[in-house]
Amino acid sequence: MYIKNKKSQTGGSLSNEPLSAEEQANLTPDKVISILKQGNKDFSEDALTVRNNTKRIREAALYQYPKAAIVSCIDSRVPVEDVFHRGIGDLFVVRIAGNFINEDVLGSLEFACKISGAKLIVILGHEHCSAIISAINNVKMGNVTNMLSKIQPAVIQANQTFQGEKSSSNPEFVKTVCVHNVKYAINEIRDKSPILKEMEEEGEIKIVGAIYHMKTGKVNFL
Repeated sequence: MYIKNKKSQTGGSLSNEPLSAEEQANLTPDKVISILKQGNKDFSEDALTVRNNTKRIREAALYQYPKAAIVSCIDSRVPVEDVFHRGIGDLFVVRIAGNFINEDVLGSLEFACKISGAKLIVILGHEHCSAIISAINNVKMGNVTNMLSKIQPAVIQANQTFQGEKSSSNPEFVKTVCVHNVKYAINEIRDKSPILKEMEEEGEIKIVGAIYHMKTGKVNFL
């Protein structure tokens, strides 16, 4: 439950009722982006509202019609539902270190959008990402080696474009790799999922990128 510190800019409260099928069908991708931006504004400005999660859990037990699917890093400092001020039943969240795309993530996103009706996919990178830093440092360790190989294309792209010190000790270089990684993930979705690419071309969904800022709590959409 959230404690309301000041009046929410989303109308004073976050609905305790999970979205219905009809309400989901009436949403557009742009409307969902607007909802997420406003929710993040509430979060970053500490304008959170009370919601009864116990009631919402019961009401969402037998069905779900979420608005969006978010691919986020596993980082414990990025609480996705809180960042967008959303409740139970509002979002599908896929969490994987470095928020990269693989076959399982693609399948999850196809399920979220084609089967369950989500209108938006957001690839959510974040500042000070340890997976990004480890990829820059070319860390080799067990299964981490293969995982970080999925981020290496972004490191290569950043090395080709960035002007300045290209190391993990340079926050601007780390940020550049993070942005490239988000954009690379978006391209991977379009290249490797004909289902999602067609849905985007038909206007049924949008696929966008965003970066979460640790110190402010703000999300900047790319």
